[in-house]
Amino acid sequence: MRVLLAPTLALLAAVASAAATWQLQTSGTTERLRSVSAVTGTVAWASGNKGTVLRTADGGAHWTSLTVPGASGLDFRDIEAIDDRTAYILSIGSGDASRIYKTTDAGNSWTLQFTNPDQKAFYDAIAFWDERNGLAVGDPVDGRFTILRTNDAGRTWSLIPEPSRPAALPGDGMFAASGSCLTVQGRANAWIGTGGAARARVLRTADRGLTWLEAGTPIAAGTSSAGIFSIAFSDALHGAIVGGDYRKEQEPTDNLALTDDGGRTWALAGGTKFRGFRSGVVFIPGTGGREAIAVGPAGTDRSTDSGRSWSPIGDVGFHAVSVDRRGKTVWAVGEQGRVGRLVPGNGSRQ
Repeated sequence: MRVLLAPTLALLAAVASAAATWQLQTSGTTERLRSVSAVTGTVAWASGNKGTVLRTADGGAHWTSLTVPGASGLDFRDIEAIDDRTAYILSIGSGDASRIYKTTDAGNSWTLQFTNPDQKAFYDAIAFWDERNGLAVGDPVDGRFTILRTNDAGRTWSLIPEPSRPAALPGDGMFAASGSCLTVQGRANAWIGTGGAARARVLRTADRGLTWLEAGTPIAAGTSSAGIFSIAFSDALHGAIVGGDYRKEQEPTDNLALTDDGGRTWALAGGTKFRGFRSGVVFIPGTGGREAIAVGPAGTDRSTDSGRSWSPIGDVGFHAVSVDRRGKTVWAVGEQGRVGRLVPGNGSRQ
C-alpha cells in the first residue's frame, strides 16, 4: 500500500523494562529502515529506503552497508534471509519500482530476479518456506490481490491464476510497513493481513498460494490508514495480528487479535490493547508460542502468555522486528537508521 510515513523520534541509548532492554546499535546510516531478518545470534540483515541494505556478522557490533547496483532510488520494504549468505529483498512502488533481488554471497553481488511489468501492480512483502519456495504479495489489480510464486529459488516468479487470487473489497490493500503483512509456516501454510477497507481480513493458504480462503477480523478498520500491519504464527494453529491506524500512533484501538484455529477465526485478546499503533509482531521460537514481541513507531511490548497480555518495553519506536530461528536474539529497526537488539532481563529467555 502506497502510504505510511512516520515522524522522527529522538534517538535514545536504551529503553528499560522489568523483563528486557532495547540496546541501540550503530547502523552507519540515517535512512529509514523498514525490515529486518535475523538468521543467528550473530548474523542479521536489514533494509530501508534509498536502496539501503545492511548486514551484521558480529551480533550488531558492526553493520556493513551493501550496494545493490541500480537500486539507490528504491525503497526496500522487505528483506528475507535464508542463511548467512543468502537473502532476498523486495522494493515497493508502482510498476517497475517493485522488484526482487537476491544475493548468495553475503551481499557482495545481487541478481535482479523480478521487475514488475504491470504499472497498476504494487508489491508489499515476500516470504519463503525454504530457499526454493516463496511468495510475493501485492495490492489488488482489477479487483483481485496480486500474488507471485516461485519454486526455483527465485529464478522465475509467476502470478497465480486470476480465479485463484483473493477478491478485494473497495479500498483494500496491504501495508508495506514492515515486510510482515505476509507470513509463512511449515511447508505450505501462509497468511496475509489486509487493510484500508471497511473490514480487515486475513487471507490464508495451505498449498503454497495456489488457493486462498478469507476470514474476518475485529482489528480496527474503515479508513485507508487502518487495518492489519503484521501477522505471525507460532505453529500451524496459533497466530497473532497487530495494527491499528498509522495516522493515530498513540491511540489505543482494537489493534491486537489472536487465533487458535489456523486463522479461520480471530478474536480480540480480551480487554488487551496496545498503547498505540503496532507495525510488527513475532513469536519467539522455542517458547511454545508463549513469548512474543510487538513493535511500533510509538513503543514496543512483550508477552509471556501467548499474546493474551503484554508489558511495555518502553517508548522507543521501531517499524519492524525479527528473531533468529533458535529464539535467542531479537532485532528491531526504525527511523533514522535505528537498530535495536533486545538485551535479556529477569525472566526473559532471550
